[in-house]
Amino acid sequence: MMKKDLIGSFAWAGAIVAVALCGKLARDAGLLDADTVTRVVVGLNGLMIAWMGNRLPKTFVPNACARQARRVAGWSLVLSGLVYAGLWAFAPIPVAVAGGSGAVLTGIAVTIGYCLSLRNRPARTA
Repeated sequence: MMKKDLIGSFAWAGAIVAVALCGKLARDAGLLDADTVTRVVVGLNGLMIAWMGNRLPKTFVPNACARQARRVAGWSLVLSGLVYAGLWAFAPIPVAVAGGSGAVLTGIAVTIGYCLSLRNRPARTA
């Protein structure tokens, strides 16, 4: 499973670099403007966050609390990544920077807050 996740991560990285290089070539050729290239490349980062968030709960974790935390982390990162990508696709760039960063930080804060709440729960006995 780890090898598959590593290959997927490298594929995302390669795709983002390839799109950035193609975007630069298209910009230099006058086919795209700089804002469009920026939006596409940064939007891909948001989709990568969503993909990784979707993969997170699918990893094997033996502890029930850890599975719950990973599920919450997965959902919060999927949603924040999609908001990030959507803002970079459609919102004005200053709004995309602020809103996208806020979305990702909110996803991280939800994950950390949930994990801390699990730490404070009394241990269940079987």
